[in-house]
Parts: sequence; C-alpha cells; structure tokens
Amino acid sequence: MAMVLHTLGGSPHWVGPCGGASGHELLAGLSALGIRASAYATNQPTRTNLEIVEDDGTVTEILEPGLALGASAWEEFESACRHLFVAGSENGTVIFSGSLPASAAPKLYADLIVRARELGCKTFLDTSGEPLRLAIGEKPYFVKPNREEAAQFLGKAISSLSDATRALRKLLSLGADSAALSLGSEGLLFCADKDAPVLFAPAVPLQPRSTVGCGDSAMAGFAFGIASRYSPQDTLRLAAACGGANCLADYPGAATLNNIRDFQQQISVQILD
Repeated sequence: MAMVLHTLGGSPHWVGPCGGASGHELLAGLSALGIRASAYATNQPTRTNLEIVEDDGTVTEILEPGLALGASAWEEFESACRHLFVAGSENGTVIFSGSLPASAAPKLYADLIVRARELGCKTFLDTSGEPLRLAIGEKPYFVKPNREEAAQFLGKAISSLSDATRALRKLLSLGADSAALSLGSEGLLFCADKDAPVLFAPAVPLQPRSTVGCGDSAMAGFAFGIASRYSPQDTLRLAAACGGANCLADYPGAATLNNIRDFQQQISVQILD
C-alpha cells in the first residue's frame, strides 16, 4: 500500500515491527524507494510470504504466520502510532490494514482509531472479523472489506449488486462515515457518506498476472483520492485503476503510474442507489 501511495505522489510513513534478516530487507527496500518508516526491533524475524505464479496463471501463496509479540512490544507499537497521530493531527490520513497477529488484542485497531480521530486524523480501515466488528463501532472515516469479509461480518451472502449495495449501507449504519466494497473481478463499490449515492465501477477486462495486493492497491487509491479532495467518482475511478494496475505488475505494490492513468481513462462509474 505504501508503495502505491508513493507512486501516486504521496508521502507515506510506514510503522510496524521488524526483526531478523527479512525485517532488515523490508526496511532497506522501503528506504530505497524513498518511503519513510518507523520500525521497532523484535527478536523474531518478519514473516515472508511466497507467491508462486505458474505458466497457466495459477497462483499459489505460502503465508508464514505473523509475529507473536509480547505486551511490551505492542505498547511500543501503540506509542509509535500515537506520536505519528500527533504529528499529523488535523490533516493526517491514517490507514490500518491487514489481519492482526494472534498476540494482538482484537481491539487494537479500535483503540488506535479512537486516538487518531481525537487528534483530527482521518482513519481508514481494511480488516475483517472481530477486529472489524470492534473498530467499526469507533467510527472510522472509511472501511473497505472485500465481498467475503463483508458477507462473513454481516452474516449475509453477497451475490448481486443489490446485495452489495445493502451491505455497503449496513457498514455505514454501523459507524463508518464512508465505505467501499470490493467484488474482485466484478468491480468496486463506494459510498462517500451516509447520504451519498452508492457508486459502482465495473472492472476493466484484463489478463491478471496476479491479484495479490489488489485490495491494498485500491485502498491506496481511495486514501490518496480522498486526501486530495477528489470527487467521489474520481476517487472511485482512481481506486479501481490502482487495483487493476496491480494485476499487471511484476509483484504486489509495483503498479506503474502509466498503467494507473491508462485504467483511469477506461473506467466508467455508475450510480446504483
């Protein structure tokens, strides 16, 4: 996500735990790209995820388990976050993304959202399950589950655009100020606030190299578009373009600006409700 934000011209600041050779490689890679990072050392190596892409396009992911951090490490992480919230108060954009490690308190995102919002930051959330349930009640500025995550969270199947529209409205009624819902290869929905229409951007036909990281790339587009005060239609168009461009990249997060701009020109936005 930070890589796509940087590609769009943003100045992301990554924060998280890092350990071992893989953690050192992560920080070196971010530094080489010009992305700021606030990391704290752990005695466990940062997990590595392996993606195998076969000649026929089949993708196999091998995901290592997340770090099992102790209470003091989580306190250090939360402290680092709070310092960044203060630095970005009143005009900061804070993105909480991904599943939480087993050692993290399920309300971690919820607690951080409260603190960031108190300082005037806009909070963006992309997670699922119990962390989503606890956090959405703390009124994040924006949430973006995918179809499967939203269906599990709401307890209802999402098999049509009507289902997706109702799910989006439900997310707003539970506390989010704005929300998006990814339907994968079918497209992307967005509602800019509780009184706004639901917008839909059908996916542009393409032959994906891999879909890993497309959700994070779309989230970067939403965050950048909203922070830049784009119209809801242009924000959705950018987010969908970032997700599509990621499909063509050599690896997750490596979407090129040329591909993003090309997709922006191709994507149409419809009003559903």
